[in-house]
Amino acid sequence: MSTAGAERSLVEGAVLGWILDQPPSTARVPVPLLTADEVAVELKRLQARRAMDAAYEAELVMALAGKRPDTDDPPPGHPGARRRGGGSPVPGTSEFLPDELAAPLNCSRSFAAGVLADAHQLVDRMPSVWQACADGALDWHRARIFADVLGSASDDVVAAVVPQLLPGAAKLSAGQLRRRLIAAAIAVDEEFAEQRRQEAERRAGVRAYPTADGMSVLASEMPSAVTAAMWSVIDQAAQLARTAGDDRPIGVLRAEAHAALVLDPAGGAGPAFTGHVTVLAPLPFLRGPGACRTAPEAAPESGPTVNGIPITAAHLRELMAEIGALGVQAPPGGSLAVAITDEYGVLLATATPTELTRLAARGCRVHGREAACECPLLGRPADQAGYDRSAAQERFLRLRDRTCRHPGCSRAAGRTDLDHVVPYDCGGRTSCDNLCCLCRTHHRLKTFARGWRFVLSPDGTLSVTTPSGITRTTRPPGLSERRRQRALPAPAPPPLVDETPPPF
Repeated sequence: MSTAGAERSLVEGAVLGWILDQPPSTARVPVPLLTADEVAVELKRLQARRAMDAAYEAELVMALAGKRPDTDDPPPGHPGARRRGGGSPVPGTSEFLPDELAAPLNCSRSFAAGVLADAHQLVDRMPSVWQACADGALDWHRARIFADVLGSASDDVVAAVVPQLLPGAAKLSAGQLRRRLIAAAIAVDEEFAEQRRQEAERRAGVRAYPTADGMSVLASEMPSAVTAAMWSVIDQAAQLARTAGDDRPIGVLRAEAHAALVLDPAGGAGPAFTGHVTVLAPLPFLRGPGACRTAPEAAPESGPTVNGIPITAAHLRELMAEIGALGVQAPPGGSLAVAITDEYGVLLATATPTELTRLAARGCRVHGREAACECPLLGRPADQAGYDRSAAQERFLRLRDRTCRHPGCSRAAGRTDLDHVVPYDCGGRTSCDNLCCLCRTHHRLKTFARGWRFVLSPDGTLSVTTPSGITRTTRPPGLSERRRQRALPAPAPPPLVDETPPPF
């Protein structure tokens, strides 16, 4: 069968189309009927099937890579060309290939890049290891150990080590296989160990990611000697706190000691740190006159509205009263912002407490301060006539998006670009309905990668379609999906009972 889509026959195309339209198979062995020995056999068969599927996935990944050469990428020296690392791990392919692969895998760009790297190493550089997985003789976890250890080795080292260790790899534990691969590679190339050490040092970094219930992990990868010294200092501080009578778990004490050493290394004499607080205020739940009183069809059509309901002076006064009752204040040296949303979480307006106080005190310009009118006082920042956005728009958009809006990316909005979704040169407006936060990598992807499509809805929902036709959607944090649920039918009335006494 031909490998290129343009060369296959009509019959081949029809058969392939039928196969691709079939749902994933759900055929399973009836587990309750199996004996213990049969369960063990089926589990072993399952591992083989997983290895086969992983090898098939790697083959598909490399097929996509073969269709995305780097000839369409901005060349070196061209405006927008990539300056340093971060491209595709497959030589000769587009730097935007990991982003396209992330869509069907429904994962982040970095995870997709790892999938690409493993597929390239096993399919292209170690085909015998890949074939062992395709035959179900080697699990994918051990195959990835081959790719991880020998990925940076020369072709001569790979050619010498793989035939030596592959026949018995399935019988070794993961740790044993890794150690033997490293030892065999060093025996072939004495410089291999030093190369791995230098590559590991280049991977040094600090990463933060959320876990659950308001907690996060701060992970530092650095040379072992430095890590050991840092751990000793942190543990010593925690043990001193326990000796002083703090009976909380030692892990909590170590975490607090670590934070204190990073945030206040000078013991109060160093630079101060502050915070920035944002108050989210759903407008329909404010109790001011007209808050939810006017039907959307009867609301004024001019000015900013919430589903037809304007943000009035009464809303702002009620909001200021709520903030005052809660005692919310800006941290010392920090800031306090207010974000007004509708019932679905759509951001309607942003303001500082000073701006809210001024608008609430001024009231309506037409009817006066004391009027209980429904004239709008606050809304989205106005559109700009030129290319540059206003400061009010930047504040609104960074508060709405919070992160890069490309699917799978979580770079903070403060380190992103404000991009025109419909390019300004193509008639796109400089408005909050046409601007969103994109990190520099995904801003370049949108600008230079062919076949991608970005669509931004008025509520901030962004839909991204890859060249291969996969669409992923992201919503601003806090934005819920609007769904209309039909009212359930009323229960049937109880049957009538004839309470007339019988004639006897």
